[in-house]
Amino acid sequence: MSVGDEVVGSIARGLCVLLGVGRGDTPADADVLCRKVTALRVFEDDAGRFAHSLADVRGALLVVSQFTLYGDVRGGRRPSFTEAAPAEQAETLYERFVERARADGLPVATGRFRAHMALALVNDGPVTLVLDTAGNV
Repeated sequence: MSVGDEVVGSIARGLCVLLGVGRGDTPADADVLCRKVTALRVFEDDAGRFAHSLADVRGALLVVSQFTLYGDVRGGRRPSFTEAAPAEQAETLYERFVERARADGLPVATGRFRAHMALALVNDGPVTLVLDTAGNV
């Protein structure tokens, strides 16, 4: 991930987390989401089953702040971001998620909050999940 010509975060094997923070999100939501993400068994074992977590494969997290996940286009062609948290709240919860993962001993790379970032991603496998603390965590 880069900002301009500067690489600000990168990982090898692991998970890329596009983290959107909503207006109603709390520190408890950040904690629950972090525990869920880091414990997901989405890495294959020798039999091809999803059996291993991030820690099991000694993977890392790349966490990218992504308010645009809250883009609502139901009212027209221009997205509305009214459900995204204000920047101060979002940054606090984003940092909480990152620090929680680091406290659990995981390597974590990040982008730069509120920066225009270019993300290069190699999606090695069929897994892309949406986790929302409002309903499915």
